[in-house]
This record gives sequence, structure tokens and C-alpha cells, in this order.
Amino acid sequence: MTAFKLSRYTYNVVSLSVNGKILARQQHTSWSSDHHYGTLYPGHIQTSPLQKALLAVGSGVAALQNPYRHDMVAVLGETTGHLALIKLRNRLRNDPEGYTILKERPRIRLSTLDISSMSTLPDGSLGREYLRFLDENKVTPDTRADVKFVDDEELAYVMQRYREVHDLLHTLLGMPTNMLGEVAVKWFEAAQTGLPMCILGAALGPLRLSTRRLQKLMGSFGPWALRSGSRARCVLSVFYERRWEQNLEELREELNIEPPPITLSANSKKVS
Repeated sequence: MTAFKLSRYTYNVVSLSVNGKILARQQHTSWSSDHHYGTLYPGHIQTSPLQKALLAVGSGVAALQNPYRHDMVAVLGETTGHLALIKLRNRLRNDPEGYTILKERPRIRLSTLDISSMSTLPDGSLGREYLRFLDENKVTPDTRADVKFVDDEELAYVMQRYREVHDLLHTLLGMPTNMLGEVAVKWFEAAQTGLPMCILGAALGPLRLSTRRLQKLMGSFGPWALRSGSRARCVLSVFYERRWEQNLEELREELNIEPPPITLSANSKKVS
């Protein structure tokens, strides 16, 4: 059982507590430019540096005990990623396509995807292969949690964007959601983003692999993921929603991402 608990009360107050001690409290409010009640964006929970440290430690312990607790992984990412998010935000600002993304704030959700149109795209296109990935791995972009603990509205969006393009990275890299595929993507993300959460996942993920899969990671997938992640253009600065028709191989080449060394199937244990 995790020590963290999120609870919503009928009088529209959200509290986050550790072992019964309230760490953060937020009144529910609608989106507004003047940030009523100190809220920077819908769902934001203001926390002090000490509270963030406690949340980081508690969520880190919970995530280590159970890597499938994606809510705890999310909290860990938000409370430890400030400096990395600044660097990512600056990379988006310095890229014309990334700058447009920061201005328009697109979201990747089922409600924003034209599934019927994407399903008619040819095999090999980004949109068609993305839908195939979602179907074969039984995942949906709607499972990505909303950001709560990032105390900067623009950085919060950068974190949200990172979460929502995660499945697109699986598609770009040709990696399923089994444990080996997830670890390979984490190695890529660690090299790309510098987020402590990704670095921790890249370091600890191999411990959960069988000897055979660990050999595959160390022998081919790991070096490929690190090399591609460090050399590739910032993957958050790609307006994927306007590129569904683009050929996947052409997009990989444009982003300087090498094709995967081996094709992995999605028939073993998955993580969402």
C-alpha cells in the first residue's frame, strides 16, 4: 500500500497527504488568466520545496516497489524535473515547429484524434502506424495523467506534452509496451530529455529483465536507444498532429533516429 493518497471532497477541495499529513491543498477553480486562488492552470496544486522533496521521496519509493503505479511515477517526474523541463522548453522555443506547439498547445487525446480519417491512411504512415500501435498494445493516450505539481504553466505543458507523445515515441522507435520495449524507450528518453524520472527508469528498468532480454538490451537495443536519443532532434518539438500522413521511415530519417536493430513483438507482458 502506498503512503500517498489523493482525495476529492464534495466542497471542491483537493488534498494530497502522506501518512495523514496534508502536504498540498487546492481549491477547485476554472481556467483564468489572472490565476485566481494561486492556481496556474486547471488541476495545479501549489507545493513548497520541502513538500516537493517529500513527494519526490515518497513517490520514488512507491514507484520502486511497484513500477506499474504510474500515478507515483508521474508525481516523481513532476517534483524532480524542473531543470530538465526548462532545457526542454528552451529547445522548443528555439525550434520553429516547437515554438508553434508552445503557442497552440495541442493535446493528444482520443477526443482530438480523427480516428476514422487516420484509419484510411496507407500502411507505413505515421497516423496509421500509431493507430496500429494503440490497437496491438491495447493502450490509449487518455491514460496519461494531467500535470499537477509543476509550478510554471508553460513548463507544465511541456511535461504534459512529454507524456502524451510517449506512445508516439514507441511508434517512432518500433518498440512495443512489453518490459524490454519500455526500457529501450526509457533509455532513449533519458538521453533526449534529461528528466531524472527517465534516467531512474533507464537505470532500474534492466533489473526487471530476464537474462536473455538483458543481453538484448545491452548488446543492441540499449546502445541504439542512447545513440538515437542523444543525436535526434527534440522529439517534443514535432507537431505530430500535422504529420499523420508522413511516412514513418521518412520521419525517422528527418529526426535522425536510426531504425530499430531488431523488430520486437507485442505478445509478451505489457505495461500501460
